[in-house]
Amino acid sequence: MNSKIKFLISLSIIFSIFNSSLYGQNVIKSEIGYSEHIGVTISMLEDLKRRVSNSVRNLTQEETDFLLDEKANRIGALILHLAATEKYYQVYTFENRMLNKEESEMWGTAQNLGDAARESIKGKPIEYYLEIWDEVRNETLRLLKTKDDKWFESKVNRGNMNNHWAWYHVMEHQANHMGQIRMIIKRIE
Repeated sequence: MNSKIKFLISLSIIFSIFNSSLYGQNVIKSEIGYSEHIGVTISMLEDLKRRVSNSVRNLTQEETDFLLDEKANRIGALILHLAATEKYYQVYTFENRMLNKEESEMWGTAQNLGDAARESIKGKPIEYYLEIWDEVRNETLRLLKTKDDKWFESKVNRGNMNNHWAWYHVMEHQANHMGQIRMIIKRIE
């Protein structure tokens, strides 16, 4: 192998390592400005959101609205569903209540998906859905910054879960739909 090819291979490997550590999170650690356990959860929530967003960021309108079959959900609807679920857990954990009538009207279709979502959640670019999720996440980050680990371990009113489990559930929910979204992307014709 000549020296020019060796140099290009070496450069490619270095770039791959740099790119991986620049865009991939290789360490879970508590985010600065938050209590220890909340900060670790935020680190994981943000990593999942980044991975989901990167999976869909370059989708065309047709891909965003792709319907795998008559019972499936569109990728745009799934992103809005992730935002709606996170919004629900905001009011549930921070305000100790369910969504009110106005919030239910705003988020209900995305929260429940199904026929109503297939009919109404379409025709918008992927950026539309990602921006809504960004707004919801920014509010989550703001609210979590006001709490500490004692609150995180306390029970949610009217429930049998603690706040930590509720936000763990938001995270696992995102991970489940990330797999679903990636499977749909692979099936787009």
